[in-house]
Amino acid sequence: MTAEIVFWTAIVAMIAATLYLAPRITQSRMAMQWGIDGRPTWTAPKWAGMWGLVAVALILRAIIWAAATWTPQFVHGVEPGLVLMSVVLVLSHVFVLWRATKSD
Repeated sequence: MTAEIVFWTAIVAMIAATLYLAPRITQSRMAMQWGIDGRPTWTAPKWAGMWGLVAVALILRAIIWAAATWTPQFVHGVEPGLVLMSVVLVLSHVFVLWRATKSD
């Protein structure tokens, strides 16, 4: 139950961050990953960069739910895994959006 609260709180935080930071992103493409030198290694369209990770989080949650429901004998540690996934995804999402607001 705690993991569900953390997950849905992360989803709300990701949506709130997107809605708050979207007007501050001026370019049509966003950097999604950076190399060791600090330069972007690949970019995505603005809409995909803003909403893609939210969709990924929901898809991953659906996969975890399906695995835990239909093959519970193979699934272990759903609660800590879901919490860790939620924290990593929300931090990654906010970081990508924040960097996009700082780009020229």
